[in-house]
Amino acid sequence: MSRQRSMAAIQASEYVSIGELARLTDTRYSTLKFYTEEGMLPFEQAGENLTRRYRRAESQERIHRIRALREAGSTIPQIKALLAEKA
Repeated sequence: MSRQRSMAAIQASEYVSIGELARLTDTRYSTLKFYTEEGMLPFEQAGENLTRRYRRAESQERIHRIRALREAGSTIPQIKALLAEKA
């Protein structure tokens, strides 16, 4: 039996897991993990088990922006600098 939440439940949530964010944005889990480790995708620690939770709307917007910058030919260091300016 699957423990995954339905897409409707995910879209209605303020916070999502990295797996749910991958489903929402059609982005590979490993890509989102890389963005997180590089400090490009902020998260919050939830509970005693230290589960990473991402703000759904903000994270979706940020992933969209990162994709647009990558498609425009920006490098990861350039994208990190641009994201830091907006923060």
